[in-house]
Amino acid sequence: MYPENGKIWYNGKLVDWKDGRIHLASHVIHYGTGVFEGIRAYKTEKGPQVFRLREHIRRFFLSAHAYQMPLPYSEEEIIEACLETIRANGFEECYIRPIAFRGYGPLGVFPGKCPVEVAILTWKWGAYLGEEALTRGVRVTITGWRKFHGSMMPTTAKACGQYLNSVLGVQEARQNGYDEAIFLDLTGNLSEGSGENIFLVFGDKIYTNGSESSILLGITRDAVIQMARGLGYHVETRLLARGDLYAADEAFFTGTAAEITPIREVDGRIIGKGEAGPVTRKLQSLFFEIVRGQRPEYQHWLTPVYS
Repeated sequence: MYPENGKIWYNGKLVDWKDGRIHLASHVIHYGTGVFEGIRAYKTEKGPQVFRLREHIRRFFLSAHAYQMPLPYSEEEIIEACLETIRANGFEECYIRPIAFRGYGPLGVFPGKCPVEVAILTWKWGAYLGEEALTRGVRVTITGWRKFHGSMMPTTAKACGQYLNSVLGVQEARQNGYDEAIFLDLTGNLSEGSGENIFLVFGDKIYTNGSESSILLGITRDAVIQMARGLGYHVETRLLARGDLYAADEAFFTGTAAEITPIREVDGRIIGKGEAGPVTRKLQSLFFEIVRGQRPEYQHWLTPVYS
C-alpha cells in the first residue's frame, strides 16, 4: 500500500518515506490542529492525470484559513508539489494526501507559536470500501453519534481533529457488522457518511443535501451534480429526512476515496433492488470515463502529471 522506498514532499523538499516524521510534542498530535485533502490521480492514455486538483488545493487553503493556519506556500506551489511527488514515486495512479499541521512548539491549547508544516504523501489505494462495493453496494447503519453542527466547528473545513467524529461512527458501524456509518445532523436529518456525501434517487430525480446539514462540501459531490445535470437529470439540493433514505429507489455515496459507491441496505432495509441502480450505474460509468480521460468535454477537470 505505502511506497516504503518512495518519497514524501515535506516542507519544500522530497525526503525518503522513512524520514516522514514529526516530534511527539507537535501541537497536531495533542489537539488535532491540521487540515488535509484527499485527491486521486488516474491512469489515462495520456499518462497519469489528477482529478480536480485545483479545486482540492483551493479547499485545502480555505480549510487552513478557517483555522488561522497561514500556509508558507502558494496554491500553485502546492499543486506543483503534488505533481512532483507523484513523479518522484513513479505512480501511474495513486491517492494524494496534502496535509498542513501545527508542529513542534508550546503545548498550550493556543497554537500561535507552533510552526505550520506541510507535507504531501502519495500511495496506491484501490476502492475505499472494496472493489465489490462499487457494483454490489454497501450495507450501512445510521450511527447514534450526531454530526457536529457548524456553530461548533467549521463543517466545510477538512480538518484533522474533526474526523474523531467520523471515527466514532465508523467504529460503531464496523462493530455491528456494517460497512459504513451515516450520521444525522443535530436536527435529525441526514448529514453524511464518515467520509462521504450522500445522494438519493427517486425515479429520474436526484437529491442531495447542502451545508445546512453540516456536510463537507465534497469535490466529487460537486462533480456528480454537474455530471447528472449534464445527463439531463433533475438534481435538487434540500434537507433529506431519515425516511427519505428508506424510501429511495437508489442511494449512493460520493467522495474521492469512495468515488461513487452504491448503498444497498440501511439497518436491514433493502434500498431499491439491493444493488447499484440504473441511475447510479450511469453516473459511475460517466465518472470513470471522465477520470480515465475518455471524455474531452471534461478534460478541464484533469491535470496531467507530466506536462
